Amino acid sequence: MVLWLGTGEAYGLLAELLAAEYGLPGLPELERQAGDKPFFPHRPDLHFNLSHSGDLALCGVGAAPLGVDLEMVRPRRAGLARYICSPEEYAWYEELGGDWESLYTIWTLKEARVKCTGEGLRQRPETIAVPRLGPGQTGELEGLIFRSYAGNGWRGAVCCVPPEEPPERILEHHP
Repeated sequence: MVLWLGTGEAYGLLAELLAAEYGLPGLPELERQAGDKPFFPHRPDLHFNLSHSGDLALCGVGAAPLGVDLEMVRPRRAGLARYICSPEEYAWYEELGGDWESLYTIWTLKEARVKCTGEGLRQRPETIAVPRLGPGQTGELEGLIFRSYAGNGWRGAVCCVPPEEPPERILEHHP
């Protein structure tokens, strides 16, 4: 699996990643699954997922289903943590200090999961189970592998199906 972080449009970053890492001359034809997850119908060997927040885009490509999420850390409405977190996750969030960085770490793991499975956000966020991970940690839950990432002002996560494994770091791409 390869993860690229860059600026600009996510599909543009995906095209550059596919050219550099897989030798593809352009973006293959795209279709969407029932849950709106995009895929390459003529390249079943390549799975991908995209996320963008602010001026940043995150792109992941691998040999098995995966989901990625990227969020710029910024204050949101009061009470958001109680809406996003299960009671157990909320207690953990409070143990971590109850800051926005911790909440975005939890949120990116949840969104990466539903993007990996293709479910999308059709359920209440507190029902989406994720492992308790901090940035730089990898964990497994319910047959899925997760990794959390952090950078200057952002949090990110990947969720994938074994035997794929998340890379230890995200490659920063500067065109």
